[in-house]
Amino acid sequence: MDFRLRAVKSFTVKEITIQEATPIIKQWHYSKSTNGLMVSYCFGLFCDDVLIGAMIYGKMGMANAWKKYADDPNDVLELRRLACIDLTPTNTESYFIGKTLRFLKKNTTVKLIVSYADTYHNHEGVIYKASNFKHHGFTSPGKIILDADGRTYHDKAIRTTYTNKYGIKDLKPFAKRLKESLELGDARYVNTPGKHIYCYQL
Repeated sequence: MDFRLRAVKSFTVKEITIQEATPIIKQWHYSKSTNGLMVSYCFGLFCDDVLIGAMIYGKMGMANAWKKYADDPNDVLELRRLACIDLTPTNTESYFIGKTLRFLKKNTTVKLIVSYADTYHNHEGVIYKASNFKHHGFTSPGKIILDADGRTYHDKAIRTTYTNKYGIKDLKPFAKRLKESLELGDARYVNTPGKHIYCYQL
């Protein structure tokens, strides 16, 4: 369905579950994955009753990265994923971001939102600039894991753990699969340039 003829302001935003957000992210986000995310809030963008976009906020992906921005980790959230279907009007993403920022400002004690534009995927942060985020330089160069299906993962993804039903800490199933893919040569490490850092003060 083509939603480009609809007015952006006719779209609605509401909280959804990670299970509802995941199909949109898998199809329309370059990472094609929600694995390993520490999820705090998920939002859906709707045209009438049709989900046409998803956004995920969570704790910062890099350990202790919050210390660069705040004295308390609860003061900072990272915009972890944002994806909308292709057939939406211009400014859909910035409208979506704006709605979620207003929700977070009104309903939480979060003080700062951080997000990254990945230069490896030719992203410069145009949407963040349009949403009044401020540019805060670049991250250091790093590396990612690229699997056979073109999905990308942070290099620390293979160390993602959980506590199983027996109370034992173990690697998450996707981390085990990814580690095995690396060992078999079905996935590989790729060096990446630094990402743009964008911040929004709530």
